[in-house]
Amino acid sequence: MMNLPSSPLDRRHPVWICAMRPFFLLALVCAIPLVCWWGGVLAWGWPVPAVAGGAIVWHAHELVLGLAVAAVAGFALTALPEFTGVACGTCRQLRVLVGLWLLVRLGFWASGALGLPALVLAGASQLALLLGVAWVLLPALKTAVGRRHWAFAWLLLALAVTSAGFYSDALRGLPGLRWLDATVGVLMLLIVVAASRISMRIVNNAIDEITPGAAPYLARPPRRTMAALCIGFYTGAEFIAPGQPVTGWLGLAAAAAMLNLLNDWHVGRPLWQKRFPALLYAMYWCMVLGYAALGAAQLGWLSGGMSAGRHFLTMGAIGLGIFIVLSIAGRAHVGRPSDAGPWLGLGGAVLLLATLWRAMGAVQGVGWPVLAGAALLWCVAFGMLAWRVAPGLWLARTDGKTGCAD
Repeated sequence: MMNLPSSPLDRRHPVWICAMRPFFLLALVCAIPLVCWWGGVLAWGWPVPAVAGGAIVWHAHELVLGLAVAAVAGFALTALPEFTGVACGTCRQLRVLVGLWLLVRLGFWASGALGLPALVLAGASQLALLLGVAWVLLPALKTAVGRRHWAFAWLLLALAVTSAGFYSDALRGLPGLRWLDATVGVLMLLIVVAASRISMRIVNNAIDEITPGAAPYLARPPRRTMAALCIGFYTGAEFIAPGQPVTGWLGLAAAAAMLNLLNDWHVGRPLWQKRFPALLYAMYWCMVLGYAALGAAQLGWLSGGMSAGRHFLTMGAIGLGIFIVLSIAGRAHVGRPSDAGPWLGLGGAVLLLATLWRAMGAVQGVGWPVLAGAALLWCVAFGMLAWRVAPGLWLARTDGKTGCAD
């Protein structure tokens, strides 16, 4: 048996055989140490890097443009080749993309000390990363099958636009949070698009196992399109006219559209007796609650609703989405059997509890113990995920297959 290199700097290391491997590992690095650090900031006043915009911007930037973008890159670079049957990217291109992600961290974290040059480095690297992912995916998107998945490319370009907006504000001495909020809206659209691709397989497998012969689950395009339109309209309205009644009503419309989309999911016992469908269903509910809280807050009906809504969308929808994708792809594409054991339901429940705890803390106006406790619960959930997934992302395959083969 060939001895594989132990250093990830060597291109022959197993971490480079599939695009999701390094990006999912980087997502875990963001999800656990950085959120634990943030809990320490809230509880004991731990210092944070002196970045442009301050501590809140650092926290939001790293979880949206760090954690979420790493997960999106890993998912897109693995899923699109699987959907289309066309290989995308080389080991060299993957290493360049990972290097760009790391340069964003380096530049942004150093922005407080080095100023504009560090911000320029971070901003240029962020744009190069997102546009680079889209470029690598072009061969798959140009195929007959790939044309049905162009939404991924458009959403990657939208992420590049909101990233450029954030760094434009940062270079002018502005916090740029409005652009990070818009980025969350783009990520919600990406969840609606991506979840429809994987949910039918997961839910219908559960139906075939528990209630054979029952009507299949269908992710109906009209409901999905309506949800996407409402989320898009709310995101644009919040950016242009925050705090206006029309923005509040659009937030409630987005929540209603997500509830309408959930009607497709009511398939009976398979939804509740299988952990993966239940977690996907809970992810959508976090979007419902998030947009309902944002809409109510914009209308002046809910004190603390803006923070609560943001955390339902970020900790809840994005957090659960990453948790689910890593749980599935992080085992299927490294040659390991699916693992829907008790840890999965427990980890998902802990993550939902962290989200509810944080959202209620925002509404009730409670102090640091609740906020730090929510951060700790998040880290526990992702610690369980790392325990079950990280070794497979790092080690060589043992099933005789290569690359990302399922």
